[in-house]
Formats: sequence, C-alpha cells, structure tokens
Amino acid sequence: MNYKHILFLILILGVNQLLFAQDNVQSALKLGKIEPYLMNVTYDKTSHLIFPSNIRYVDLGSESIIAEKADDAENVLRIKAAVKDFEPETNFSVITNDGKFYNFNVYYSPFPEDLSFNLSAMEKEGNKKVGNKILFRELGNQPASLTDLILETIYQNNKPIIKHIGAAKFGIQFILKGLYNHEGNYYFHLELKNRSNVPFDIEFIHFKIAEKKLAKRSIIQHQILKPLRSYQPLDAIKGKSIGGNVFILDQFTLAEDHVLFIEIFEKNGGRNQTLQVQNLDLIHAQLIDEMQLKF
Repeated sequence: MNYKHILFLILILGVNQLLFAQDNVQSALKLGKIEPYLMNVTYDKTSHLIFPSNIRYVDLGSESIIAEKADDAENVLRIKAAVKDFEPETNFSVITNDGKFYNFNVYYSPFPEDLSFNLSAMEKEGNKKVGNKILFRELGNQPASLTDLILETIYQNNKPIIKHIGAAKFGIQFILKGLYNHEGNYYFHLELKNRSNVPFDIEFIHFKIAEKKLAKRSIIQHQILKPLRSYQPLDAIKGKSIGGNVFILDQFTLAEDHVLFIEIFEKNGGRNQTLQVQNLDLIHAQLIDEMQLKF
C-alpha cells in the first residue's frame, strides 16, 4: 500500500468518526428536546397567553410578530402578527419567574380559532412537561420553583416568630413578622395593618443600612439594599385590612453601631413607618430547613 492510499484511508476514517460523533450529539440533543406549543396569530386581532408565574424574559424569532406584557399584569403576554400573511413559520420563547421555559412555533392565520390561552390549564390537561430547572443568577444554584415555594410557605405562616420589631402611628401598624435564612439569603416577612378607614397607598419600601444615631439626619451615611425577589406585588392596603409580603435579600451582617432600617412610605401621605433590625436579629434568623415546605 503506497503513501497516498494510507492518507486516503486516514481521511476516510476521520470523516466517519466525525459523522458518528455528530450523530451521537444530535441523538443526545433529542433526549432533551422541549416540544413547542403550536399557535396561530393574525394581524387584526391580539392573542393573550396567561402564564402560571410572572414573565421574566421574551425572545421573538423574527420581526413578523410583536409581543409585550399586558399593562399591570406581569404574567400575561399579548402577541399578534406585525405583518399580514407572513411565512414560513416563526417562533418565540418565554422564561417565567418560577424558572420554567416555554417555546412556541407560530403560524399566520387570517381567522385564528382561539385567541386566549391559559398555560396552567394547558399543562395540567395535556400533562405537558415544561423545563423548570432554569437557574437565575441572584438565586445561585437554587431552582426558582423552590424559591417560590419557600416564599409562599413563609407568607402563609400566620404565626409570627418575631414579636419585638414593629412601629405604629396614625392607625397604621408595621411589623417584621418573621426573619429566615437559607442558602446565603435572608427572607423578611413583613405585615402592615391598616386600622384606619383611609387606604394606605404604598409608594416604596426601602431596606437601608445606616448608623443608628445618624440615620435620620444623614443622606450620605447609608447603604440601600435591593431585594432579589418578593412574593407578590404590594401597592395598597385598604381601610380596616391587613396586607403583607416576603422579600429576599442577600445575606449580610452589620458593623458595630449600624442597624437595618426597613422603611415603608405612603404615596401622597405622611403615615410613613420605620422598623429597626439589629445584628442580633440577623444572626438568629430561623433556618428554612426547620420549616415544613408543602410540595
């Protein structure tokens, strides 16, 4: 066998190995395939998709379709065709706050049979598996679905585990109901009771680290902490009612003579409330592992 024949055989073997490797990769990818939903859209009407959790990310496959979250509804996506009679098909993908990934193949239809879809009902009825292991940077290696379960469990726990941190004036009572620690994060369970007849419209809630003696008069000596996530939107507390929320913050401790101020401000009002959390409260936060999570 001459030199040219040897080179030819080596080349053939190399090509075969490459094709075999590609086939193996494609077979492996098929095992993890997420089956897309099929959807028809039109130009003159808007379709709506209701997701089980708030929408975090939307990616459109082409400019043939347009989509955006509905006003004041974080889990509703409205979508329609940007041009008439587009072809071929296009697609879009959605990631929700509970860590689920959704994929849709989209076709144009002048007269779609359906315009509104409830993804929760569709998943339950069709037993459709949706990938729910997407990890968000702020949550580390913890799945978003587990984070949401922890938030819900804490929120549903009506028994306060902290009884010494609160503020009350003008018919409003603001308390830290519970403080928990899990996987490098704090969970703050806050409750607001409105004993007055006037609704309390919330402008914002601040978590601020500052020196205790300077906090009220200094605008520089403080650090604002941004929550990673909360259980639910909280905009207002009606008269004679109670509202609450759970916030997740990165784990931290306080320097000497510093405290954590949790401030809630009333929109167009002066019934603002402030809580003070000491370092001793932080280091004695209850472990989530000691709670009973309801899967």
